[in-house]
Amino acid sequence: MVGSGFGRSPSGKLPSMFDVVGVGTNSADEVLSIPVSVRDLASTGKVRARERQVLCGGQTATAVAACAALGLRSRYIGAFGSDANGTLVREALRERGVDLEHAIECDAPNRSAVILVDPDGRRTVTWHLSDRLTMLPQDLQPHFLDARIVQIDDDEPDIALRAALAARSRGALVSSDIEHVSDKTEQIIAAVTYPIFEQTLPASLTGEADPERALRKLRRLNQNPLLITLGEHGSVALEGDRFHVVPAFKVTSVDNTGAGDVFRAGFIYGVLKKWTVPQILRFANAAGAISCTRLGAIPSVPSLSEVQSLLG
Repeated sequence: MVGSGFGRSPSGKLPSMFDVVGVGTNSADEVLSIPVSVRDLASTGKVRARERQVLCGGQTATAVAACAALGLRSRYIGAFGSDANGTLVREALRERGVDLEHAIECDAPNRSAVILVDPDGRRTVTWHLSDRLTMLPQDLQPHFLDARIVQIDDDEPDIALRAALAARSRGALVSSDIEHVSDKTEQIIAAVTYPIFEQTLPASLTGEADPERALRKLRRLNQNPLLITLGEHGSVALEGDRFHVVPAFKVTSVDNTGAGDVFRAGFIYGVLKKWTVPQILRFANAAGAISCTRLGAIPSVPSLSEVQSLLG
């Protein structure tokens, strides 16, 4: 598997269209490594953290940072806070070559989270979002979305739906991070090219605990491949009538924060390479697995050579 890069035109200028534009959230994450499971913590009430770091993340910010690390020309559109955390995340993306021309700054604290990471690498997240940290419809002009593929998350359903519809109208594919049930969820599923669900959401929508049965019920909303990320169990996809199951790669997990976001970057890379669905899932699983071996979300994104090495 060879990286696409984006190169330059014969005139020496960068091409005008991005490979990926991401519309959604960013976050400054306070990551606390704890010596016990969260279940044990709940029973004792307190525990001393072994390590504390403030690291950058957020679903879409992590996904576009991972796309950039894989060699894709990437843009991020979202709202940064006016505080030090907003500056921290902005600089983390800029350092990774992500275009921020159409990101906005709000007079509000940046979105933040406290993430508890237990000895097995499992994480528990609590987060805070100011009501003043929000994008308005006029902050998202259709020409901002000129890309081969647009990635959205559903933290702000109205913005997500607007972005998906505008991107599709301009001929772009749309990938997604669908985590929440809202009155816009079914519209978002229908609007995107590739619905990618957090592992518990299809059951919440359909009442079916089995991933295949859940996706078959959701087929009425979208005829394209439907996907679910399953963490340590890999990922699955319903492509037409074919159900694909691709296992996860075995790694020593340090922190699984951001693994689903990195998976989506791997998925985007494979789609742009026009691979088959099983090939895409295997590549995306490998990218997500590598991210679990490091602490944090954006700091854990792998390079293309690292993913290729794990794939063998």
